[in-house]
Amino acid sequence: MRAVVQRVGWAKVEIGGEVVGRIDRGLLVLVAVHRLDSREQADWLANKLVHLRVFDDGTGKMNLSIADVGGEMLIVSQFTLYGNCRKGNRPSYVDSASPEIARSLYEYFVEKVRSMGISVQEGEFQAHMHVSLLNDGPVTVIVDTPGAVEN
Repeated sequence: MRAVVQRVGWAKVEIGGEVVGRIDRGLLVLVAVHRLDSREQADWLANKLVHLRVFDDGTGKMNLSIADVGGEMLIVSQFTLYGNCRKGNRPSYVDSASPEIARSLYEYFVEKVRSMGISVQEGEFQAHMHVSLLNDGPVTVIVDTPGAVEN
């Protein structure tokens, strides 16, 4: 799995002009499922993101996790993160999981994060979404699960 994680002051996702998910301070997580991923990668990614120290402590050092600061997570499925742009001008998505496998692992990942005590909002799988955010920092990191195939 691959995630692009942004520390945000707020973030929201809209579908057809209607807000379907909104958070205040926390993490916006765009997540993609690779065709070879399993629950093992989803478990690893959930644990990594809940404990990722990207929030400032009292000295201004990024030393606190989302769990430490009581933040929220907005999780949005984003298969295009596995787009391969090496050849031609149109990305290839052959490394992305099929929609059936991706949906199952995406939903499992969301529930895993929730089970770790994090308040989670989400987009809608396979929907055309508009994501808005106030990037805090800005702080943006890319997290690949172990064994992820290089793109």
